[in-house]
Amino acid sequence: MKLAKMSLAAALLLGANVYAIDNVKVNGTASLFYGSDAVNTKGVSNADMFHKDASYADAGLTLGATADLTEGVSAGATFQGVSTLGLENNLVSGVWSGAHTATANGSSYGAQVEDASFFSEAWIAGTFGKTTAKVGRQSLDTPLAFTETWNITTNTFEAAVVINEDIPDTQVIGAWIGTSNGTGDDVNSSLNIGNVTSVNGKFNTFATDGAYAVGVINNSFAPLTAKAWYYDVTRVAKAYWLQADLDMDGVLAGAQYVNIDSDATGAKNDSAYGVMLGYSMKDVGTLKVAYSSVDDEGTLGVANLATRGQAAGAASQLYTEMWWWYGTVSQTGADTLAVSAETTLADIDFFLGYYTCDIAPKGITAGTNNSVDEIAFTASKSFGPLDSTVALIHDSFGYKGGTSIGDNEDLTSFQVYLTYNF
Repeated sequence: MKLAKMSLAAALLLGANVYAIDNVKVNGTASLFYGSDAVNTKGVSNADMFHKDASYADAGLTLGATADLTEGVSAGATFQGVSTLGLENNLVSGVWSGAHTATANGSSYGAQVEDASFFSEAWIAGTFGKTTAKVGRQSLDTPLAFTETWNITTNTFEAAVVINEDIPDTQVIGAWIGTSNGTGDDVNSSLNIGNVTSVNGKFNTFATDGAYAVGVINNSFAPLTAKAWYYDVTRVAKAYWLQADLDMDGVLAGAQYVNIDSDATGAKNDSAYGVMLGYSMKDVGTLKVAYSSVDDEGTLGVANLATRGQAAGAASQLYTEMWWWYGTVSQTGADTLAVSAETTLADIDFFLGYYTCDIAPKGITAGTNNSVDEIAFTASKSFGPLDSTVALIHDSFGYKGGTSIGDNEDLTSFQVYLTYNF
């Protein structure tokens, strides 16, 4: 799934300075997501694609508002709601969002999936000179703790963030992250296909005792953006992430490095690097090639800590991140090659991506998904305020110790995303 990415600094500045007529701006989205899988599992007979038991769907509503309280001070809130519309008893058996709970209904059709709603954002922001501060529930985009936007509900954080721009072409960012409603901080199980949002959107302590983050983003040379982030995840780990991205005359290039030093006794450090090279031609398209490697002796992996890291399919910000099968390229011992192409024809945006990942943690010769290959194709088009995307994805899985009964060997997914913006 493509991540809709905005830098943390840009998001904060946007939230602090968007004022509409009468100092109030209201917007929202209404979404319907559907997916169906054809799975080949060794020794198991699975339902065919488009069968109820092979399909999942959800409808979502997001309402947001910002207002100017006084000069230089603003506030905002975002409400998210998600419902199956009763489809789990008719057309599908699964859902997208982890915010749902289920209640046994005593019938042969199984459990009733409950609707869920919550405030994902509720913040106040102030700008004083070249310093902006934002406190409350908010979306974040930092390399190891970020909001994932591919699902029908998103994870957010209760945090305090300060950005200073006194140094020319430089943003210095400091943040305290106290809680999140990502599934990485949720002790309850969830029904969703890709753990992102906690049950009922409940906010829980981030990691063990919260985290501090400090970042510097420099753009002194206009085509080059350099970033450095440092984290102190209390009683969990200390980490840093370095990245530089070039976009000059159509040439795209990037390099990234991450190191995570776990506080656990005897735990090995996680480290990874990624490189990317591409070319973008106006009115033609964009081609990218990327490679990443995660050290084979790590402990935590290098995925989003807010959505449970490598344990549950969380996304990462590595250049090689797959379109759909998250939690793979960021695992300990993962080496990944990614090739992608994008173009627009007849006002339709096309994307084609190929990813091949080999996972070989030191000392482990057998396990689940020791290799994953993915091909993803999407077509997207907007019809006025309605955004639509159709996706077809194929994933194949390899096991170094050989396949066993119950192992998934390959999976083909068909998905439809509809979002109406208002």
